[in-house]
Amino acid sequence: MALRHPPLAPGWIDRPHHSAAIGDLPLEGGGVLRDCRLVWVEHGERNAAGDNTVLVCCAIGATHHRLDFLIGAGRALDPRRWHVIAIDALGNGLSSSPSCSRAQPGRAFPAITIRDMVESQRRLLDSLGIGRLRAVAGASMGGMQALQWAVSHPDRMERIVAMTAMARTSRWSQLMNELSRRMLFEDPELMRPRESRAAMRLWAPFTQLVVASTPQGAERFADAAAMAAEISALEERFLRHGPDPWDWLCQTRAYDAHDVGTTPGHAGTEEALRAIAAPTLLAAPALDLYNPAGASRDMAGTIPRAELVEIPSDRGHRAATDARPEDARFLNDAIGRFLAQ
Repeated sequence: MALRHPPLAPGWIDRPHHSAAIGDLPLEGGGVLRDCRLVWVEHGERNAAGDNTVLVCCAIGATHHRLDFLIGAGRALDPRRWHVIAIDALGNGLSSSPSCSRAQPGRAFPAITIRDMVESQRRLLDSLGIGRLRAVAGASMGGMQALQWAVSHPDRMERIVAMTAMARTSRWSQLMNELSRRMLFEDPELMRPRESRAAMRLWAPFTQLVVASTPQGAERFADAAAMAAEISALEERFLRHGPDPWDWLCQTRAYDAHDVGTTPGHAGTEEALRAIAAPTLLAAPALDLYNPAGASRDMAGTIPRAELVEIPSDRGHRAATDARPEDARFLNDAIGRFLAQ
C-alpha cells in the first residue's frame, strides 16, 4: 500500500524520507505488529562525540513535519548545532499503520499503545547506532511520547521538551477522541467508515476549529460568513488529504489508554513522574480544549527538575504550532534557551 504523505504545506521542510524495517514488534497488549516499518527524516549531522541528537516525536494524525517550525538556522533546533531525527509514529499512515500495512491492513491492524510507539523508536535508534540523546521533544501526543521516553528510558536522554502534553490521558481528552471517532464511523462498533464527505463535514471543523482552538481564538473571524468559509475550506482540504479512518481509530485508542504510571516497574502516575531524572521543559497555553493545561501544571509540580512556561496564546491546543508567528517565536526562544543550558 502507498504511503499517505500530504502535500507540503507552507513552513514544512522538504527532506529525504528514510524507511527501515525493524522486524516483528511484540506489543504491550499481547499482539504482534508484523513487519514493522518506520519512516523518518533527519536535519543536520551527528557531531564527533555523538551527543547532539534530538529526537522529535510527532503528534496525533501528524507527520514528521509537526515541529518543522522549530527547525532551521537561528531556531531552537538549529541543524548547524543539533542533529534532529523526526520519526513518524506508528499509525500515522507513513510508519506502519492500518492504511499502509500489507500484513495487517485496516481493521486487522493490532491495537498499539504510546509505549509501543516509543519501543519502535528505540529499536530504530539502536539500529542506527544512536545512543544517548541530547533531548526528546514533542507536542500533544508527541509530548506524551517524550514523557514516556523519560519514564521508560531515563538514562537515554539529557533533556525532555513536552508541549501541550499529558502524563495520563484525561477523561475530557478521551471524550474529544470518542466524538471524533464517531464522526468518521457510522456504526456504534466503529466498523463501517462514513462516506468521506459526510465524515469531513463533521470531523474537520470539530478537530481543527473546536478542539484545537478556544472561544477567544474564534473571535479572529470577522463574521459568521468568514467562519463558514473556513469550515468549507477545511472540509475540502481534509476531503483530499484527511485521515484514514482506521489510522485515526488506531492512534486515538492508543492516546486514550496512555498513562506513564502503568509503565512496568512503576506504581502510578505520580511515582512515575517523580522518577524522571532529566530536566524537563513543559509548555502549555492558559486554556487547551483538547489536552487540559492543568495537566502540565500538575506535572510541573511533580517532575523533580521541571520548568513550566505558559504560551501566551489564545489558540489553545494549536498554541504549540506556527499558527501564530508570535507563538512560534515564543517557543523557539524558550526551547532554544532550555537546550543550550
